[in-house]
Amino acid sequence: MKKIKTIGVIGAGSMGMAIALNLQQKGYGIVIRDIRTDVENTARNHGLVVADSPAELAAKSDFILIIVVNAAQAHQVLFGVNGVSQIAPENKTIMISSTIAPDDTEIISKQLINHGFSVLDAPVSGGPVRARDGTMSLMLAGEDSVIAHHSDVLQAISDRIFRLGSRLGDGARYKLINNLVAGINLVAASEAVALAKHMGLDTEKMVALMSASSGQSMMLDDRLPRALANDYAPRAYAYILTKDVALGLRMAESVGTDSPMAAHALEIFKATLARGFDELDDSAVLKTLLD
Repeated sequence: MKKIKTIGVIGAGSMGMAIALNLQQKGYGIVIRDIRTDVENTARNHGLVVADSPAELAAKSDFILIIVVNAAQAHQVLFGVNGVSQIAPENKTIMISSTIAPDDTEIISKQLINHGFSVLDAPVSGGPVRARDGTMSLMLAGEDSVIAHHSDVLQAISDRIFRLGSRLGDGARYKLINNLVAGINLVAASEAVALAKHMGLDTEKMVALMSASSGQSMMLDDRLPRALANDYAPRAYAYILTKDVALGLRMAESVGTDSPMAAHALEIFKATLARGFDELDDSAVLKTLLD
């Protein structure tokens, strides 16, 4: 029988909330921490416990998932005033699922280990729907003993776990390379649809054709039908993928590797943000390219 744990989720955005609700449905106690009142109200409406601070959440949880937007936020919730590190570690494990630079993951992990916590480097991918049903990808790096101890929780979070070794930071490396491809694919699909429109072709037929042909990609299938319906409600904010592609390019530069297609994609994402579309869905790149 699975040992029931209380799991704390810091950062209850679209992915964090979906993960929390999935785990709640599977019988885990859930504690949420977020700085947004509307998110806290949503959590309470679903019967989740809301903590007043990261430290309070950590005290109530034995497994803590960090899925905030960036490294600065991760540092704040972990090491800032009333941060997680203010409490005694007591065999607690922290899983870093935010998409941040590998160097930041390594620095944060070392600090947490020095405080006495166990750490897993585990970015996620797949979107809120797959997070909600436990089928998103989990890119997992960490010590075998820590992974084995929490195998029930990890399998509840995702049925698509990629074991990437013990070096903390490698989860972040794999995730950023994946997101470079995601950004390139989204911009490429959007450029193709914009070309079809400018040529007077039926854009919905174009998307259907590519989805069934060699132009297919997950980003095409997921994003473009919504964009063509003028549905830009954020499932994945445009500023998030912009941040991820920029981090990936910086990582490539750090090892002397060029990624010209990703660099082009980043320019399109930056133009999308410059138009004020930063808090729209990342498929808003199509809006940019259609004008």
